Formats: sequence, structure tokens, C-alpha cells
Amino acid sequence: MNTTAWWNISGREAVPDNKKEKEAMKIKILSPAFGVLLWILLASAFTFCGNSTDHSREEEPEYFNNPILEEGADPYVYFHSDGYYYCMVTRGDRLKIWKSKSFTDLAGAESSEIWFPPDSGSNSCCIWAPEIHFFDDTWYVYYSATDAQHPDDLHRHVHVLRNNTGDPFEDSWEDLGMIRTKYPGIDGHVFEYRGTRYFAYSPYIGNQSGIMLARMTSPTTIEQETNLGLPVYDWEKTPPRAILEGPQFLEGPGDKVFIIYSAGACWDDNYGLGMFYTDKEADLLYPDSWERSTRQVFEQCPDSSVFGPGHNCFTTSPDLSEDWIVYHAKKFSSNECSGRSMRAQRFTWDENGMPVFGKPFSIETPIPEPSGLTE
Repeated sequence: MNTTAWWNISGREAVPDNKKEKEAMKIKILSPAFGVLLWILLASAFTFCGNSTDHSREEEPEYFNNPILEEGADPYVYFHSDGYYYCMVTRGDRLKIWKSKSFTDLAGAESSEIWFPPDSGSNSCCIWAPEIHFFDDTWYVYYSATDAQHPDDLHRHVHVLRNNTGDPFEDSWEDLGMIRTKYPGIDGHVFEYRGTRYFAYSPYIGNQSGIMLARMTSPTTIEQETNLGLPVYDWEKTPPRAILEGPQFLEGPGDKVFIIYSAGACWDDNYGLGMFYTDKEADLLYPDSWERSTRQVFEQCPDSSVFGPGHNCFTTSPDLSEDWIVYHAKKFSSNECSGRSMRAQRFTWDENGMPVFGKPFSIETPIPEPSGLTE
């Protein structure tokens, strides 16, 4: 198996060399006094929920505010070797890509609607949770869909598109059909680790959804499906369903790797992130290799008007010096999935090599831009 062309899932192969102008909402420090004032405001914004992330810079930074996209459920960001971030979110009835030198600057970024579903068939309805990837000199998009004639969970599957033109904005996407999984399911995630390609997804098993992991034998086929776990804790169970979804792979700086997942339901304010973790030397397809967090590792912060944070992905700053989590959240408490916006913030690691996501920031909080953005 040729794996040399596989992408680095955290974007550690690319270093871009310039940056777009920021929109008016983004604040540039113009004087030391104003800089001090902003840092005071930033610190005070963390009073309720707190955050230990160190955002210090040698130079005065620029800032942005969440949200990045007002309509931004299930965000995914891919950092390509051309120095651009390619981003996708759920649009429901189409697939759209944004392209930008900064993943925090998408509102005015170049974008293209690359695909619309057919009138009938297994991918004719409910187009959710797309991911864009580039490997073997080919662009792929993995997305969840169902049949418009049977828009229920038993007919949801992950589907694949392919574009071999070299430019994902070219109108040359080929429908490769669905990935044949053991169970119907959603939220397909593709990653490579130590020369092996993996596919994770959220299967529907009875009235529950869990996390499955499999080895990929091609961009559209898998083998050796393994069930990492079903909902166990109260915070993973939202009536009438108990749900784990949105799996994302994360490699730590130490001796551990992680599968971060979303738990609960998108309509629940308590929707948040859980975590599986194991040693880097472990067999990822052996279920007993994995341990599991007993508490949420990223959760709502009502004092900052952040509800239901989850369905995340991971990326890096342009200079590769910072790790960032990209996620969706709601700014109002509700029993609905609507109102989910795309957001991002930096995260760090503790002395044991575990990720420290902190608390989600208020949309009123100015956040230092990712390191390495250049004029």
C-alpha cells in the first residue's frame, strides 16, 4: 500500500506565506495602552468559566471574535500543502467549500458550491457533516446522506465524492457511492496513522449511536470494523436517544493518541465532547486498548452564553506552532439543533500529554489570531 501521499491530518506539512486582510470585526492593536486594555478585557471574559490557555506572543497580535460562520454546524478544516485552509460545514441540501489563508477568516473568503444531491437515491437527502481530504493526488469529500424516500436513521450512510483535477473548485466531482459499513451511520472521519488508513463513524445500533473504527482498504472500502464504545455515562444520554457521534483523531505530543467524540444530541444544551485514548504503540482496532474519559472534556458555558459545543475537528496555526480546535455551538439555550455556528480557539497539552481544551469562549471575547499569519 502506497501511503507516502497521504495527508497529515493536523496540517503539519504546510507553511503558508501570506494572509488576507481582516474584516472590520477583527481588532488590531494600535497602541500599547489599547493592547493592555484588551488583555484586561480578555482576562475578565474568562472569569465565569475560566481558561488556562496561554495566548502570549512576542509581538502584539491581531484578534478575531467567534463565530467564524453564523451557519456553521459540523465544521471541518483541512490545511493543504498550498498554504490554504479548505473548510466545509453542513448545508443540508448541498456541499460547499471555503478556501482561505486563515481558517478564522471565512465570511469573505473564496467559496464554491461543488455538488448538489440527485433527486432520488441513497444520497438524495440530509447532506451532513462533510470532510474534505487530499491524498494520492486526488481530492475526496466524505459526507453523510440518506434517501429522500426514506429519510430515517436506518437509511443514513457515509458517501464519497472524488475530484482528480487538482482543484477542488473545479466542477468535476464524481459520485463514488456509499461506504459499505456494518451498520447504517453518519459522521465519517478518515485519517492516517503510522502508514495505515482508518475510517471512523457513528453507527446506529438499536436506539443508540456509538463509535466504530475500521481499516481502509481503498478510499471507499473498509475492513475489520471495531466498536470502540456505546453511551455509558449520563452526559452521553439524551432522551429519547443515547448518542456518540462526530469522531475525530488527534495525535498527542507524548505517547498517546485520541479519538475525540461528541456526546448527547445537537438539540441538547449539554451536548459536549468526550474522549477515548490509548498508547501510540497500541493496536487501534483492539477495543480493550482504549481508555475513556468519565467526564466531558469540553462542555457548555452558560455564563458565556455558549451552549452545546461539539462536533469538532483539529487543525494548526499557519506556522505549525499552535494546535486549534474548531467546533460548533449555540449562543442561546434551546431544544433545537438550529443556530449552530462555527467557532475556533487554541488548545494546549498538560504534562501527561493530555489535551487541555479549556472552556468555550464567549462571542464577546477577542481571541488572538493563529500564529504565523503574514501580510
